[in-house]
Amino acid sequence: QFELLDAARSSLQAWLERRGGTVDDFAFPSRTDHSTHLSTRQYARLVDEWVTGIGLRKEDYGTHSLRRTKASIIYKATGNLRAVQILLGHTKIESTVRYLGVDVEDALTLAESTEV
Repeated sequence: QFELLDAARSSLQAWLERRGGTVDDFAFPSRTDHSTHLSTRQYARLVDEWVTGIGLRKEDYGTHSLRRTKASIIYKATGNLRAVQILLGHTKIESTVRYLGVDVEDALTLAESTEV
């Protein structure tokens, strides 16, 4: 589960209206079988097209790196590992630490910037 911000919610609503169908249908149906969802491979192809379409190297961006980027931005802005853990759905904080690449230097920087 995740929270949709207003802009994303509006975009999704516009897409659902344009797509047609019902709310019980997949938001992003397969291009070959509309009774099933878009495959992860097809989604990866679309991300490649979007990235190259704006002039970036597709080798530098992917579906997973985009997920990691959002989590990293939240962590850097807040220093709140627990919040990032919840957003990513990790059961162990150690997984979140590894996922974000948090190291001792990050921890020391946070400790130094916190006055007690």
